[in-house]
Amino acid sequence: MEIKEEKNRFALYNDNNEEIGEMTWSDAGEDIMIIDHTFVDPTYRGQKLAEKLVLNGVEKARRDNKKIIPLCPFAKKEFDTKPEYADVRK
Repeated sequence: MEIKEEKNRFALYNDNNEEIGEMTWSDAGEDIMIIDHTFVDPTYRGQKLAEKLVLNGVEKARRDNKKIIPLCPFAKKEFDTKPEYADVRK
């Protein structure tokens, strides 16, 4: 599995380089990211891959000194259950 950062999204690829998931965001000004969508192909669910996509977003926000509004229901659940993300939550 590999996660690649592309324009306003992290794309998840399997070992055959087929896209199997993504997390997208939109920019709200220069210092806020809005996570608006997280998806993993049903065949690959249950492997914590969506969690890894959201973590990549959190790490990007930390690197870029941004805050995140988790609009996507999955991302919101991640932020609600992981206090270690509080530093980047808007």
